Amino acid sequence: MSGVAKLVAFDMDGVLVDIVSSWVHVHRYFGVNNDHSLNAYLRGEIDDREFIRRDVKLWKDKDPTVTIDKIRRVLETAELMPGARETLAELRTRGIKSVIVSAGIDLLAERVARELSIDMYFANGFVADCTGKLVGGDILNVGLAGKGEVVTRAAGLFGVDKEDVVSVGNSRYDIPMFDVSACGLAFCPEDEEVRDRADHVIEEKDLREILRFV
Repeated sequence: MSGVAKLVAFDMDGVLVDIVSSWVHVHRYFGVNNDHSLNAYLRGEIDDREFIRRDVKLWKDKDPTVTIDKIRRVLETAELMPGARETLAELRTRGIKSVIVSAGIDLLAERVARELSIDMYFANGFVADCTGKLVGGDILNVGLAGKGEVVTRAAGLFGVDKEDVVSVGNSRYDIPMFDVSACGLAFCPEDEEVRDRADHVIEEKDLREILRFV
């Protein structure tokens, strides 16, 4: 990295917010789980779009009238990661741009970006009708295995070279972000793959710790 970073790309779930997954957060509210779909996805039997559709169907099976607003209210209970506000405030002070790159839910990404004054976000969502009722479609912006492409796109939009990008993630699915960045930070890593591929590992659950490497 040539001096100070110009862009920091953040995974969201488990990094900016203190939850394992925004999708799982909603599943728990409805008392469902998506293990069957996850296993099918990992076996290559379904793609990202079908994964989203199946998740939404789980909610609709529990509540056929579920709306965007209801999902937004459920996600309001997801708390920011300790140190997130201070970290993003410091990045702004330094003139460093920020972006969320997440395969999580865009309703939460929008809220987090707004609360933390993050410059841009990419995340996934679902389709609703004119009344706000979920109809089961998908809005795919970030494939679970395609985060690297999104970081590259974001860097291009900001006019930032790879050598000036830092990426922060916590799982194997964030490794492609590291691959297109000058520096990859594993924040409270949840698996050995991301720990091994990161340039630096942060074990303390305080996002301010990343500032030492930016």
